[in-house]
Amino acid sequence: MRMNYLVSFVVAGVLLGGCGRAEKNSMGSEKVVPGVQQEQAFTKTITKELSLGYLLYLPKGYGEREQKWPLMMFLHGAGERGSDLNKVKVHGPPKIVGAGKDLPFIIVSPQCPEGDWWTEKSEELINLLDEIVDRYDVDAERVYLTGLSMGGYGTWELASRYPERFAAVVPICGGGKRFFGWRLKDVPVWAFHGAKDNVVPLRESEEMVEAVKGGGGDAKLTVYPEANHDSWTATYDNPEVYDWLLGHRKERK
Repeated sequence: MRMNYLVSFVVAGVLLGGCGRAEKNSMGSEKVVPGVQQEQAFTKTITKELSLGYLLYLPKGYGEREQKWPLMMFLHGAGERGSDLNKVKVHGPPKIVGAGKDLPFIIVSPQCPEGDWWTEKSEELINLLDEIVDRYDVDAERVYLTGLSMGGYGTWELASRYPERFAAVVPICGGGKRFFGWRLKDVPVWAFHGAKDNVVPLRESEEMVEAVKGGGGDAKLTVYPEANHDSWTATYDNPEVYDWLLGHRKERK
């Protein structure tokens, strides 16, 4: 399934200046007078297309009765980028439900285009989330975010940009911008990392968890002493992770 939709927005800016008198040109706008700082305005309308392929899973029992369901967004790693959605099924929740095991979530698993990074796709991801929430029976108070490796970085990034949207997040072997850690003070975080990770250093997760805690947030880190980069298999195979997610609810203001 692919999603294509248009988003229009306006970029506006005002240059504030002194009180010098300004002349008008033939179009009625103020002419810039040499030697005089004056007020101007800039407005431009931009039309932008956002597009992502994604996998969608509806839990067993969906639609059988009137019910709102928790939603989990999963962000894959760098090796699963491209246009073949089968690659998204190799790890994490898409792999689990693809093998026939049910998880009690609506699961949306987007695919990052080849050569791109999740940290550059926040606009696409949040609009995809809006699309799913609008179209399906989603409990907006129980929206969760998780990802591994490149998706771990994407999880930290997206949650930091839109903390009001997520009830809890699980970033795995990723990292982020420590100076934005305070933005997650109201978003519970459970991070995971391998102690012997030679792709993404353990310190990346440690620093982010410390930053969230330093901002007054609730964050914890589980370290697998013998794990290298693959700290996601054990994490997603652990039922306690899903129970922990479901134990958090985002109160709507």
